[in-house]
Amino acid sequence: MSIDLHNAVAVVTGAGSGIGRAAAHAFARRGARVVVTDLDAQRAHAVVEELGALGGEAVAAACDVTVIDDLQAVRDLALHRFGRVDLVMNNVGILAVGPVEDIPLEAWQRVIDVNLLSVVRSNLVFLPVLLEQGAGHVVNTASTAGLLPYGYDRLPYTATKHAVVGLSEALALYLRPRGIGVSCLCPAGVATNIVEQITFYGEPAPPQGPAFPVVDAESVGELVADGVSENRFLILTAQEAAAELRELGADVDHYLSRLTKDMP
Repeated sequence: MSIDLHNAVAVVTGAGSGIGRAAAHAFARRGARVVVTDLDAQRAHAVVEELGALGGEAVAAACDVTVIDDLQAVRDLALHRFGRVDLVMNNVGILAVGPVEDIPLEAWQRVIDVNLLSVVRSNLVFLPVLLEQGAGHVVNTASTAGLLPYGYDRLPYTATKHAVVGLSEALALYLRPRGIGVSCLCPAGVATNIVEQITFYGEPAPPQGPAFPVVDAESVGELVADGVSENRFLILTAQEAAAELRELGADVDHYLSRLTKDMP
């Protein structure tokens, strides 16, 4: 069920910077042809130029993941240019940060639309292609904040990332028997420009939870490419998160009590 990235066609959203850009590079280094999409068309084109300079084959497209017509246009571009789609990486995410009581409803709606419903739109657009082929792979970018309960200072983000994890788990059960792999990337601290996608509300709430190491985006891109090649579901950037997840699963009440006691 694992796919060979050599000559595969990979579509990556949010690929103009950060993890998406790094994943596009990692896929290209393994011989994939990449459709680089981003809300910022200039960034997408810049990444395509980078890949071209390294001998990769890529095409850029502006894409707003809250608009299904944009995703359909990306699918059509991939099929027209390369004849197929083998890998789809849903990688766009934004944050609303602040005390829960200060984050307005419209901020919640925006985060849900971008972080969660973008994956739903992508599924509607790309899964029929993969299902018809009977082969392919989907990568959904979630977060350790979608595995663990510490992200109360960014609750809309935390809620949507938990939803992406659950969606991905169920999707894996549905798609694997049909020849399509599913991976869920759950990064911890990653050095990217994610701050550009944060809106702050009220007085900042002190974050609470385990201190995971911060890694560079390039390392995460390699982890994703390896995970796809090995058909792994859960891709972590900090293995320490696995121990936290085991502790949480063993006794949720005890885990929450421990975190509460450690709060300032």
